[in-house]
Amino acid sequence: MEAMDGLKEVARWKCIDAHQHFWNFDPVRDSWITDDMRAVRRDFTPEELFGVLREHGVAGSVVVQADPSENETAFLAGIASRHDFVKGVVGWVDLAADAVGDRLAYYQSSVPKLRGFRHIVQGEADDFLDGRAFSAGIARLAAYGFTYDILIYPRQLPAALRFVERFPEQRFVIDHLAKPDIKSGSMRPWEGLIREMAAHPGVYCKVSGMVTEADWNGWTPQQLKPYLDVVFDAFGTGRLMFGSDWPVCLVAATYGQVKGILTDYLDAFSAEEQARVMGGNATAFYGLDR
Repeated sequence: MEAMDGLKEVARWKCIDAHQHFWNFDPVRDSWITDDMRAVRRDFTPEELFGVLREHGVAGSVVVQADPSENETAFLAGIASRHDFVKGVVGWVDLAADAVGDRLAYYQSSVPKLRGFRHIVQGEADDFLDGRAFSAGIARLAAYGFTYDILIYPRQLPAALRFVERFPEQRFVIDHLAKPDIKSGSMRPWEGLIREMAAHPGVYCKVSGMVTEADWNGWTPQQLKPYLDVVFDAFGTGRLMFGSDWPVCLVAATYGQVKGILTDYLDAFSAEEQARVMGGNATAFYGLDR
């Protein structure tokens, strides 16, 4: 813990990684980490990430659930309570449960760094977000001050549009640009739908997960640029936030490469705009300064 206090030395950067994970690898629970992802088939700890963040001038992070269980939420909350550089937690709760209100009240009062929730909707049916019970849970989040991360594929964007339209007071953020098919170079129908999502002022977007949607061994910054152009035009610099998706990104790139994709792209923007995307927006969206 004393070593981790050294992260204060780079706090002047005010750069926040808005999307990363930790896990103690379990081949059954973590079966989504397939054999071709062998680079991440191991434990990833806060001690390891601390060194990575310090190396790359990142002042803190938001850790996001990778397993749909309240055990995962407790695991991440425990890490956050012990490590100051973990500024916020996006956990999991059964939003479709009858007693979800009781759980939200508990988390609001008992887990200070818990900022919001996520469900791995990309693994569900395309109309999952239309579900009545799930929607009833979402409707309760705003009253407790919780955000919601939307993890979907482009084919699920039509349902996601209906979803955000039903909850205009809820703060949403789209993870990984909604995972466009960068590997094939396809922009449709993703581009039109993501622009429709951006028309909702309460919806933000994480510039994250791009290298893993591209050719892991052959991606180039030039291949990613058209997708960056779309989200920057659609959301502007006031609703985009940097996320590494560490350690998942390691199957295709180093942390430095992932961060460099965005910082290089931002060279043409003002210092104020760069600061928003690289940390200010995440701080405001997740309330990391409270």
